[in-house]
Amino acid sequence: MEQAENIIVGISIGDLNGIGGEIVLKTFEDPRMLEFCTPVIFASAKTMTFFKTHFKSEIKFHSINTIDQLVIGKFNVFNCWNEPVKIEFGKEDLKIGQYAVKSLQKATEALKNNNIDVLVTAPINKHNIQSKDFNFPGHTDYLAKELEGESLMFMITDNLRVGLLTDHVPVKDVSNHITSELIEKKINTVYSSLKKDFKIERPRIAVLGINPHTGDNGVIGTEDDDVLRPTLQKIKESGKLVFGPYAADSFFGSNNYKNFDAIIASYHDQGLIPFKTLSFGQGVNFTAGLNKIRTSPDHGTAYEIAGKGIADENSFKEAVFSAIQIFKNRFNYDELTANPLKKAPKSERR
Repeated sequence: MEQAENIIVGISIGDLNGIGGEIVLKTFEDPRMLEFCTPVIFASAKTMTFFKTHFKSEIKFHSINTIDQLVIGKFNVFNCWNEPVKIEFGKEDLKIGQYAVKSLQKATEALKNNNIDVLVTAPINKHNIQSKDFNFPGHTDYLAKELEGESLMFMITDNLRVGLLTDHVPVKDVSNHITSELIEKKINTVYSSLKKDFKIERPRIAVLGINPHTGDNGVIGTEDDDVLRPTLQKIKESGKLVFGPYAADSFFGSNNYKNFDAIIASYHDQGLIPFKTLSFGQGVNFTAGLNKIRTSPDHGTAYEIAGKGIADENSFKEAVFSAIQIFKNRFNYDELTANPLKKAPKSERR
């Protein structure tokens, strides 16, 4: 298979009452975006016309009912529904949540069938998407079920990558979830992703402790000594450059994070608070470890500013750029792995 020059980017529209429609339009109003990717928005022409009118966008889109009607180099809108939808910006609405689910399901189906190359998801409301037929905490968990591989929430920006041992787990349950098996699995996923998705041959990975001051020799909890340290030592002996555990409170402020290709945090806020502080709205949520590529902006529905035309599209735009670059890196890695002599210098060929 030859790599497509113009990568097809599938986009699930997210919560229609949030800022998803606005940041999608703003991202692709620059016609240069269509020179290196073809977007397919999974929503409806009527919905996108509403957004276009409301935000006074001059973007032109191509409405399609089947994926084979897609036109390369155009802003395609795949009709997941035909009925008009009542959009009330800033309002949490269970009916609107179901449209977000329809969009995500159709986009994921296209991704699984190789009709799109990558998936970028606009923000959803984790509460209003719930139903008897769709019971997932969010995108990551749903995609982990639908796609192959071991999923991991990987927050990425130019000079910082943060993975999580546990993601949407209550703080009171974090230590019970962290086992040697989980630690090994997550580190292996990060290590593999750094090599094939980010072109880093010998990744250096730092791991943050579970307890304050990594337990202070058992004074503030024993999980770091009993579970984390022995497991990290075992992984080091396998040849991977894994370091820690580090006390999380001083790790980022001391700029120690700059010495590593990735940092693995023990729980959600331990990793995402410093990441979002340092990334200044340029961060991307990448679901690493799956056989397909999915990214998203590092923010939510932002109901408080929805519909006002002031949403910042930079994180969403970075999610599109990241998905494209990861697709290219992974394609090249797979090509090189399949044919190791392809790019090797003549002196190394036998």
